[in-house]
Amino acid sequence: MENQFGLLHVWTQGDWVTRGVFAALVLMSLASWIVILIKALDVVRAKRQAAQIESFWHSSDMAEGLSKLTPQDANPFRQLAIEGREAAAHHRATQAQLHDSLDVSDWISRTLRNSIDDATGQLQAGLAILASVGSTAPFVGLFGTVWGIYHALMKIGSAGQASIDQVAGPIGEALIMTAMGLAVAIPAVLGYNALVRGNKHILAKLGRFAHDLHAYYVTGARVTIASSDSNVVAMKKA
Repeated sequence: MENQFGLLHVWTQGDWVTRGVFAALVLMSLASWIVILIKALDVVRAKRQAAQIESFWHSSDMAEGLSKLTPQDANPFRQLAIEGREAAAHHRATQAQLHDSLDVSDWISRTLRNSIDDATGQLQAGLAILASVGSTAPFVGLFGTVWGIYHALMKIGSAGQASIDQVAGPIGEALIMTAMGLAVAIPAVLGYNALVRGNKHILAKLGRFAHDLHAYYVTGARVTIASSDSNVVAMKKA
């Protein structure tokens, strides 16, 4: 009896539309879970990288600080520091040109902003899949339900009578599609919201780190706030 009302029965007894909806929901579920797992690992790794910022500022020089921002690949904080350093060096070494109308502060600010924009794009990559799955999966499941109920009603009409035995099976199989749509959409929505919160935390860390780097490359020291007084934490340049 279980096989008559299970997912396997829906697949074997359904037509090509039912099977297409079933396969689409399965693929959407797989895609959303893959994105959730990959991006969750990225968020965890980025939070670990953010925890290395204080070690960076307690280094004796820039070279030592960069060595503490690991791993070197896919570390937005390390990339931010390197691009800021290169921008400051470029501005100091370049002869008078059109871009010299920008002072060193504006030049470094634009470079750091571009680096943050690149990191933001990497963090948000894949979230569109979760948003699409979360918003469309219930309607895909509902379409499968409507299609299944239509065929159930057609069978009842051709039989000339409606009984519980005739209605329960087809209608139950049709409603499985609605349940599948919700089962696909809910994890996608929850995963999307959790990843967005994690990304906001990382971007906030990047923003504060960029502010400190800007102060360091312009003035030679990191500006910090302790209590109500402003202190300066100096670090030797490489």
